[in-house]
Amino acid sequence: MKNKIIIIISVLLIISSAVGYYFYNKIFAPAVKKDTTIFIKTNSSMKDLQNSLNGVIENKDDFNWVSEKKKFSNPKAGMYVLKKGMSLNDLVNLFRSGNQTAVKVTFNNQDTLEKLAGRIAQQIEADSVSLVTAFKDTAFLNKNNFTEKSVLGMFIPNQYEVYWNTSPERFRDKMLDQYNKFWNKNRLEKANKLGLSKEQVITLASIVQKETAQTSERPKVAGLYLNRYKNKWPLEADPTIIYALREINGQDFIVKRVLFRDIENTKKSPYNTYKNVGLPPSPISMPDISSIEAVLNPEKHDYYFMCASVDNIGFHEFAKTLSQHNRNAAKYQRWINNQGIKR
Repeated sequence: MKNKIIIIISVLLIISSAVGYYFYNKIFAPAVKKDTTIFIKTNSSMKDLQNSLNGVIENKDDFNWVSEKKKFSNPKAGMYVLKKGMSLNDLVNLFRSGNQTAVKVTFNNQDTLEKLAGRIAQQIEADSVSLVTAFKDTAFLNKNNFTEKSVLGMFIPNQYEVYWNTSPERFRDKMLDQYNKFWNKNRLEKANKLGLSKEQVITLASIVQKETAQTSERPKVAGLYLNRYKNKWPLEADPTIIYALREINGQDFIVKRVLFRDIENTKKSPYNTYKNVGLPPSPISMPDISSIEAVLNPEKHDYYFMCASVDNIGFHEFAKTLSQHNRNAAKYQRWINNQGIKR
């Protein structure tokens, strides 16, 4: 009798150990088959989460079972990086905690808020329409002294860390915070010495940005425009004419060559820097940091004129006098005519 009891107890222990091992293995054994990243959208259901795990874990039924046992039923939106070998217990804890991985959002100099929003929408959950709406929110603009045109200058091209499910408003507010940090005491002092506000620096930097793609040349170009600005000369910047033309004809309007008639056709535009003295009322594009720094740290010289170089393509020829500039311009006109560029 005693031996039977021992045998029964031994069998029960073996069974319970086997059952315990089975469930332990179900919960804590490696389940993620490969390193992967999944995105959980805002207001996603458990079924949505389960579908996103297709091909990622060994058994979705086991994931559902562990989720039920841990009373997990409300996935938190975000981007999650899963590592090979993570257990179902690890996954449930991760999704429940909302401990997502930040996204590195990057953008370069965009011409419009719509183009910027499109670029951002490729990298976070928010769509471009909701982003533009947030950027143009009247209350936000009024509170921070922006207009729908000038707010483009608030976005400093760089790389920023945000959560994938960041709302359009939070993204916008983060950009405002970064803008305020960018305009530190040192930069504000440099702007003040130039007799410019930070908004004016951004506007001039946007012209420099469009005038030359050569980072090394930007301080010289900035110095030239500052010479004209300080002496109350019209800036006569072709990029501002192109901006004005696109306001009339649409953003897809292509201009390879600014003509005299373009200057006349846009003479009523405040962005026509041939007809108006001073800076345009807002940026004509989003300047890079290099263009902003070029304005804040301009090259000091006596140049007042510049013309695209035909000997060093991509750069410019600079002149101190109109006669010298006219010679440079004539050389360029001959070259561009030979290229057959009419518009």
